[in-house]
Order: sequence, then structure tokens, then C-alpha cells
Amino acid sequence: MKIKRGEIEGSLGQYIGNLATRGVLALALSLPYARRVRAMGWFMSRVFAPLAGYDKRVRDNLAHVMPDLPEAEVKRLMRDVADNAGRTLIEIYSGSEFIAKMKDIRFDGPGAEILREARDARRPVILHTGHFGNYDVPRAALIAHGYDVGSLYNPMKNKFFNEHYVKAIGTIGQPLFPRGRRGYAQLLKHLKSGGMIGFLSDVYVHQGAMLTYFGKPVRTALSAAELALKYDALLIPIYGVRLEDGLHFKVQVEAPVPHGTAEEMAQALNDSLEAITRDHMEQWFWIHRRWKPERLPPETKLSPEPDEEQL
Repeated sequence: MKIKRGEIEGSLGQYIGNLATRGVLALALSLPYARRVRAMGWFMSRVFAPLAGYDKRVRDNLAHVMPDLPEAEVKRLMRDVADNAGRTLIEIYSGSEFIAKMKDIRFDGPGAEILREARDARRPVILHTGHFGNYDVPRAALIAHGYDVGSLYNPMKNKFFNEHYVKAIGTIGQPLFPRGRRGYAQLLKHLKSGGMIGFLSDVYVHQGAMLTYFGKPVRTALSAAELALKYDALLIPIYGVRLEDGLHFKVQVEAPVPHGTAEEMAQALNDSLEAITRDHMEQWFWIHRRWKPERLPPETKLSPEPDEEQL
């Protein structure tokens, strides 16, 4: 088998990038919990994000959906969105210290009691969230409170980073199902047995339905809605909302999305995420290329690409 030069260079770049990331994580983890979370937020917003071009992505996305947003608010979000992302990353890697904070977390919202009833009755539930607040808080908090929650995840493109990232999210709770035929089969088995499964799908999906998010056309996966219809499962939006101190959370559980067409249900999920994002603008990951390629000029042609998270 012939190995292309580009593949070697790509793997080398991933390896070096992973080494740098591991070094930063190790340094942060040597600090006490509160200091490490704040430090990682500072590092991501003041050092990494500007170098990686994340500031520009935040600005471009905001200009696309909210062109009249004041410049001062745009600049604040360029900083605070990256700060939240850095905090989220190191929290996920903090293992037992992070898990310990989930035991006393509060569940708010109209769906909280419905979710408890579904747990006790072993009714299938599909939990849906986005890259908002800390997206692993709902799963960690539910598991800490005796909920049987499995989650579907997308392996990272950097295979070296993916190895320890999957280990980190696996420490928070099991089971985890990698996206793919085998993982999907395991996920369905868990759901049909009366378990709960989590989806995080606010990313561009090449074959997704054309719906709207923040009033703009956006490709959206229908899989969560389709599974809810097929298995008569509750479809419940849920969010880990970061509190004002930047260190603690509440879990916001919305009312189940009424069953209808898959497109109607998926749009309701988009609307739910938009609503909570408008309340906490800095907590959604505006760094995502969420609206591509619909933002490009009509004459622009793109080659097909796999459905995956684009970070």
C-alpha cells in the first residue's frame, strides 16, 4: 500500500498538535480546580482563539445572523465564547473533580419532572442538546442522579487527540457509542430497552434537511426526531447552563417536543437552542461553521464532504 506524502504530513501535524494540547492540559490540571478552569478560559480566549482564527469565525457568524449587533457586544462575544470553550474543555478532563460537582446540581424547567417520570417508567427518552454551556453537564448530572444515559459521539478528526478525549468523556459516564454502524446499533439497543440517549447535533450536516437557525437557512440532522417517532420516545431539549460565577451549572430541562413530522420536530429543537442561546449568547459555540455552505455565493461549488463536526 502506497502512503501519500500528504497523509504523512497530516499525521505529523496531528501528532504535534496533540502534543501541544496535552502539554497545555497537563499544565492546567496541575492547578486547583477553580484556578484551572479560569486559567483555561483565559488561555483559550486571549492566546489560542486569536491564533487559530476563532475570533474571525465568531465575528463572521454574528455578522451573518445578527448584522446589527453593536460592535462592543461582538468584541465581548469574541472573547467570552472562547473563554467558555476553554473552561468546558478542562472541565471534561477534570474527571472526578468535575463529577463531584454534579451531585448537587439542580434541574430546572418544565421537563424536569417529566424526565423523572420517564426514568421510573423506563420509557425511552432522546435527550437533545447543543454546543452550549458545558454540553457534557446534562449527561454527567443525570448519571450522577441515577439516570441510565448513553450518548452518541463523533470521533475527532485528530486521531491522537481523539484517543484521550474519548477516555475523558468516558470517565464522566457510560455507555458511549461512536458514530457509525456498530455504535448506532448499540445505541438503538440501549434506547429500546428503556434507556435514555443523548444527541448533540448543532453542526453542519451535508445531507441534512434545510431548516432555519437564527432566521437563516441551515442544514440540520433529522436523526433524533426520526428515532423519537420510530420508537415512541420522548424528545426532550436539555442544556447545561453555566452560572454567573463561571464554575457551577444548572440543568435546564425543556418540555418534550410534540411528535409531528421529523422536520417540524427538528426545527423545534433548533428554536429551543436559539432561545436559550439568546439568553446566554456567550455560551453557544459561535466558532462552529454552522451555516456553511449556504453563506457562500450561489456560483460557488463545493465537493461533497462527510457528516462530521467541524471545529
